[in-house]
Amino acid sequence: MQAWYCETLSGPEGLVWKDVPTPLPGPGEVRIAIRAASLNFPDTLTVRGKYQFKPELPFVPGSEYAGVVDAVGDGVTQLKVGDAVAAMGSTGGFATHGIAPAKSVLKLPPGFALEDAAAFALTYGTTHHALVDRAALQPGETVLVLGAAGGVGTSAIQVAKAVGAKVIAGASSDEKCTFCRTLGADATINYATQNVRDALKELTGGKGPDVVYDPVGGDLAEPVFRSIAWRGRYLVIGFAQGSIPALPLNLPLLKGASIVGVFWGDFVRREPENSARGMAELAKWYAEGKIKPAIDRRLPMRELPAAYEHMATRKVQGKVVLVND
Repeated sequence: MQAWYCETLSGPEGLVWKDVPTPLPGPGEVRIAIRAASLNFPDTLTVRGKYQFKPELPFVPGSEYAGVVDAVGDGVTQLKVGDAVAAMGSTGGFATHGIAPAKSVLKLPPGFALEDAAAFALTYGTTHHALVDRAALQPGETVLVLGAAGGVGTSAIQVAKAVGAKVIAGASSDEKCTFCRTLGADATINYATQNVRDALKELTGGKGPDVVYDPVGGDLAEPVFRSIAWRGRYLVIGFAQGSIPALPLNLPLLKGASIVGVFWGDFVRREPENSARGMAELAKWYAEGKIKPAIDRRLPMRELPAAYEHMATRKVQGKVVLVND
């Protein structure tokens, strides 16, 4: 097999493409011939040692991938050679083959494209947990999605619309705002050129958004929270801008609002049955055409450094997918 190895925490520049022996799955594991893997924001942090999960060196980065089972270990009964699957983990995706615990592998229903599957579980799983589980989003409510043109942002637009909510998409350029409208956003805010509070007041008739989906953090957090509706729910997804905001605690008090943490990885580990129900609903929505990963570009797996470079431009619209031929 071949794989990208992170041997030093020097970032994407330090990754090395290597030929290594193809491993055999152990008890309870499967080996997957990887067809596609997607690049997620945490992957950019992991290779620099800046993510909360710090794998032991050397490791193969890539937390989300899809392919076909080509070997099974002892004790595996729910999967067989030839099954199309998606795998979620912390590492292992940027390669031609991967080993994964069978219990963490999702068998794909017929008609689920492998490239879509490689860009699906982490972003849509995070978003379903955030909007449906943590925020209890209701039809007719208004959701503000920040970083709406990115991987999780595009999934948030679609999931919110599937629930029956109104979506205001916030992004950093007119081009990205236009893109968000193609995904179903009802309105957009270019927060690089517009006053966010004024725009939200106008778009919501002064009420403010019921739910804020924030994977950006930074200096947007406070003005947005000041605009949130009574009993609003502010979903803390991540900090793509780089800085972690410090919100004055009088703000949730005055609005009767909640600051809600969203950590999908631990949700999957601690509440596997609830997570499985969420993924089943997402698969149903995919089959019905209500949701579909927005793929910015497809690159050969050997061009992973170029994918990291493109991600660093902050011009990605949707997900970047790496494909094995």
